[in-house]
Amino acid sequence: MRGFTSLASRASPATRNLTEEISSQRNISGKDKSLQARSKSSIGPKPTSPDAPLRVVRVLQNQGNPLNSLKFYIWVSNIEESLVENQPVRRVLNDALFRKGPVVLSIKLLQEIRSSGCQFKEDLLCNLISSWGRLGLAKYCAEVFGQISFLGLSPSTRLYNSVIDALVKSNSLDLAYLKFQQMPADNCIPDRFTYNILIHGVCRIGIVDEALRLLKQMGSAGYSANVFTYTILIDGFCNAKRVDEAFQILETMRERSVHPSEATFRSLIHGVFRCSAPHEVCKLLLKFLGRESVLPKQACDTILYCLSKNSMPREAAEFLSKLREKGYFVDSSTFSILMACFINGLHLNETCRILDDFVKEGGKPGFSTYLALIEALYKAGMAKEGDKYLNMMVQDGLVSNVFSYNMLIDCFSQAEMTERAFRTFTEMCQRGVAPNVVTFNTLIGGHSKTGEVDKVRELLKTLLEHGLKPDIFTFSSIIDCLCRVHQMEDAFACFNEMVEWGVAPNAVTYNILIRSLCVVGDVGKSMKLLRKMKANGVDPDVFSFNALILSLCKMKKVENAEKLFDSMLKLGLTPDNYTYSAFIKILCESGRIDEAKDMFFTMEANGCTPDCYSYRLIVDSLSCSGHVDEARDLIRKCKEKGMFMDLIPSE
Repeated sequence: MRGFTSLASRASPATRNLTEEISSQRNISGKDKSLQARSKSSIGPKPTSPDAPLRVVRVLQNQGNPLNSLKFYIWVSNIEESLVENQPVRRVLNDALFRKGPVVLSIKLLQEIRSSGCQFKEDLLCNLISSWGRLGLAKYCAEVFGQISFLGLSPSTRLYNSVIDALVKSNSLDLAYLKFQQMPADNCIPDRFTYNILIHGVCRIGIVDEALRLLKQMGSAGYSANVFTYTILIDGFCNAKRVDEAFQILETMRERSVHPSEATFRSLIHGVFRCSAPHEVCKLLLKFLGRESVLPKQACDTILYCLSKNSMPREAAEFLSKLREKGYFVDSSTFSILMACFINGLHLNETCRILDDFVKEGGKPGFSTYLALIEALYKAGMAKEGDKYLNMMVQDGLVSNVFSYNMLIDCFSQAEMTERAFRTFTEMCQRGVAPNVVTFNTLIGGHSKTGEVDKVRELLKTLLEHGLKPDIFTFSSIIDCLCRVHQMEDAFACFNEMVEWGVAPNAVTYNILIRSLCVVGDVGKSMKLLRKMKANGVDPDVFSFNALILSLCKMKKVENAEKLFDSMLKLGLTPDNYTYSAFIKILCESGRIDEAKDMFFTMEANGCTPDCYSYRLIVDSLSCSGHVDEARDLIRKCKEKGMFMDLIPSE
């Protein structure tokens, strides 16, 4: 076997040929699948080479069929058992059995193993049981375990632990308890692993009192709880919404000299956020913070991460300040998450101050952190501050390749600073950084939004001079630009030219033209384009229909709009608020209030949540038609969903 000499040197010629074939990264063929071909190996005294486990891993990974992985594993285990005790080897096998499985113990497979002279070992059965549990095959796990004597195995605590764990993972807790109760009959004594598995099972569904009973039973059996036990209990108390008791577990751990791990703190923090109201979370965490003299960095990171992801910028800023007082220094990746939250939720001046403090403490903001702040500052008209952080970003050497320049050009384009975007492009070329199609597409897209046709044409010419080929994004942006300035003939000429360049229009390209034709009132041509789109194999989306439905409703052609709406539903598309609002508006204006109400209440049934505008349309119509009580009822429902509207005055 090429590169696998320590195993191949002990194998028969037939086996050596087979292993060479495997190591050359070819799947095991049909005639090589038999274990018998590998059985006549002479296990010599030579030691296994240090890199042999890695090579076993590679062979296992290269098998498309998990049965082949299993057979190879059995063969290796009978040659050199220490190889399969290697954790990476076990992990790769388990992954193959789970992701490509299930692999079942057929009579044919068992006969093949026996006839080859290989033994079916306990370790292998544990791996198989684990995969069946992850795949939800609880009944099969129990059936195989009940017949292990036919495999030449006897019940052991390890096997019981494997099957109980598999049953817990496949949500068969009752069956897991049954196996637990059977252990003494087979002279198998439950150990700490057994109890931890069951405690995990009941904690996962929030039955913490049973977990505490098991904990007591575990202590009576002579096993003390370890950090894994307590971490599981913390998670269980949080699942049961008993947060105070989850915090109390930490005190119990201290009393018993069990040191919390990073996973312990993560379970507690995530659990608090999962089961507590936002205002309660902050009280609990502040209390927790005051109690802990030293917190692991991972715990601090987790608190800040959860606050950011739950859109709590003020609280995140307060915690960051308190954690700094305790000597905590945030790393760049966590700081990037925090900054995204601060930019969206704090005043930009305060966000800038936080970044400045981070830099003063020796922190190095990443490219995306700088860029997000710079874009927000430019969009807010704070160009001076934006330039300050842009200079800092450049000084840190973060703008040096085509990717970073493209992102910077896009930042200026999004802020409608097209001149700055072009200056950045010029600077990029002067520094010897070659632009790519994305660079030009970003520039063209920015100028297209402002309708600068001449600038777009100039950029297209430059793109071609650089030896680049326009793609779908280039053409779509140019067509959009031409449509914005109502040069529809040129837009369609560009649309037709795409084919000559070998670029197929997509739904976005069609939608630009459909929308633009509707804007200029040419609904007939827009309908033809929609049909052409379908004929050319491009699937319309909700935007393809919306422009037409809105136009037909404005023209008071409700029946035609409804036919289009039905076509949309038949294609499996979900209408959005724009679609429904167009119908509700025209039906209300036509005095067809009942139909408008039906359409309104159909929205949620079709997976579309009404927004404030939709509510306002129907409420105003109901009020004007004298249905004041119904209107008030809708206003209350709107308020319950967090959307506020003016109340209708009482008569």
